[in-house]
Amino acid sequence: MTQRPPPDGSPPGGRNHGPVPVVLLGLGLAVLVASGWAALTGAASLAALGLPDSGAVTQYGLPIARTVAEVAAVLTAGSLLLAAFFVPPQQTGYLDVTGYRAVHTASYTAAVWAVASMLMVPLSVADAVGRPVDEVLSLVRLYALVPVLPGAQAWTLTAAVALIVFAGCRLVLSWGWTVVLFGAAVFGLLPVAVTGHSAAGGAHDQATDSLLVHTVAAALWVGGLVAVLSLAGRRAEPAGPLPTAVQRFSRLALVCWVAMAVSGVINAAVRIGLTDLFTTSYGGLVLAKSGALAGLGVIGYWQRRRSVAAVAAGQPGSLLRLGAVEVVVMLGTIGLAMALSRTAPPATGGPLPSRTEVLIGYDLDGAPTALRLLFDGRFDLIFGTLALLLAGLYLVGVRRLRLRGDQWPVGRTAAWLTGCVALLLATSSGIGRYAPAMFSVHMAQHMLLSMLVPILLVLGAPMTLALRALPATGRGAAPGPREWLLAAVHSKAARVLSHPLVTLPLFVGSYYALYFSGLFAAGVDAHWAHLLMSTHFIVIGFLFFWPLIGIDPAPRRLQPVVRLGVVFLSLPFHAFFGVILMSSASVIGRDFYAALGLPWVPDLLADQRLGGGLAWASGELPLLIVLIALVVQWSRIDERTARRADRRADADGDAELNAYNTMLRRLAVSDRNDRE
Repeated sequence: MTQRPPPDGSPPGGRNHGPVPVVLLGLGLAVLVASGWAALTGAASLAALGLPDSGAVTQYGLPIARTVAEVAAVLTAGSLLLAAFFVPPQQTGYLDVTGYRAVHTASYTAAVWAVASMLMVPLSVADAVGRPVDEVLSLVRLYALVPVLPGAQAWTLTAAVALIVFAGCRLVLSWGWTVVLFGAAVFGLLPVAVTGHSAAGGAHDQATDSLLVHTVAAALWVGGLVAVLSLAGRRAEPAGPLPTAVQRFSRLALVCWVAMAVSGVINAAVRIGLTDLFTTSYGGLVLAKSGALAGLGVIGYWQRRRSVAAVAAGQPGSLLRLGAVEVVVMLGTIGLAMALSRTAPPATGGPLPSRTEVLIGYDLDGAPTALRLLFDGRFDLIFGTLALLLAGLYLVGVRRLRLRGDQWPVGRTAAWLTGCVALLLATSSGIGRYAPAMFSVHMAQHMLLSMLVPILLVLGAPMTLALRALPATGRGAAPGPREWLLAAVHSKAARVLSHPLVTLPLFVGSYYALYFSGLFAAGVDAHWAHLLMSTHFIVIGFLFFWPLIGIDPAPRRLQPVVRLGVVFLSLPFHAFFGVILMSSASVIGRDFYAALGLPWVPDLLADQRLGGGLAWASGELPLLIVLIALVVQWSRIDERTARRADRRADADGDAELNAYNTMLRRLAVSDRNDRE
């Protein structure tokens, strides 16, 4: 006799606890690796990192607390990933039972993440100052020390984000807010990743970028797998969201594995030589982590071959077995990563890095000539890779349309690819290389990223292409990328962010807020701040120009005269910003630029005034492009209106024109009668 499954969806024979035992086993392994490494290396590893011995509580408590925090963060991101993108919401927009259960699980893991992160604040302070943790457990001392210690600042921000995610998970019921919480959870992974020895010394720009990619990819891979296993443990029948979730996770896992492999190789190459892999403890940890990653790739390959089809047939057993092994190994690698963070990279034996290399991560060969600005590049792992991916995905979409016989305007393709090239030049050519060291070059990069790149990308109509190229999932199926894009375009957030009263202050106001409030001076020496600024420039520029000259669907359609008015209204604010920079008597970020001491920049104020001149002059060409685009679009609207009128006239025999002429004749007759 077949036993009916319980109402909660768990398999027959009792409630299934999913991957909880496996997660606890993996967490125990990670803690054992991290604390065991701390016991083996002892104070020697701290001395190699330049840290004094802060006592046994910090020595063992810090790696344990950090491991728990990172595992909890990964599980939080994975649960929200499942609720947001792997299982369908209800037609009303609210989460269904499966999605709500995943968000509820994320609330518990976020609580653990927040508590462990808060513990990391005094532990990281004690570790940095070399005092026992009980001596810094004072609000007065923490208030004085946390603002000057980057590691403690990062954990404070992480704890705040984790608390926000926890509170949101207890309140959220809709799919849209679940996506927002997922984004917040991913952001919470970043503050700690941009601190530590990857953010200092030579090549710290590439080390930080690769670590960011590595961290996010690992979190989505590990957390997503645990969430999918939890779903598989509860629902073993072929009907339901499990097959879709497994298929989507399988694709995501492959992307994450490739991203982790490439970023891991880059990060290791920056920190360690080939021979040091086999002769140092740091190299041994790198090899152990690389071996675990390779093994996970093999297991993942077999899982995709066996489990996806088996789950579709209602047999998730192989997924649960292989996935359990993957989870244990994955969480164990978090312990290896913890051990790596507490181990100093081996000395290269070469000359000491120059002052320029210490401050920006690399040396500069001389003054920025035209040839150097074009060809003396340094590939940006974040934005350079983004430019290549955007160009490749766009061409794939165009090719998909062409294969089914649809046409796509060549002008849009040219605009998009030119925008990708502009993004690549702004971040990975000599412009990107010199931008962190010279205010004038930074301002040129700013203008490219906030003005030219967004204009070209908007004219490429990427959302229209995606909506035409991506397949619809069909009635009753789980929403896919096409439905997510439509939901984003028609969301309340998009409607607010695309309003001219919002985009105009954000676009022109960010210039003044960034450079004249002290924000730029506070972050000019940090690579993560440059990443944040570049992201801000691109996003705000896209939001500003999207409703003005965009071909894509937008939450609100502005009349051409309104678009033209917004463009002309932004002109004086933009020009005035450049004038202020050119006439300023104080140097923004003086301490950092003076510490660099570049011989070809003897006058920092003159370099800043040059940047102001570039800001004043370079904004004219992009705005000219905007005006041309507006005029062309306006004329096309008139042409379409005229064609519609002609078609209507052909269909009804000029009924509207005849009625208008009849009305005029009646008025003329009435006027003549009145005169008579």
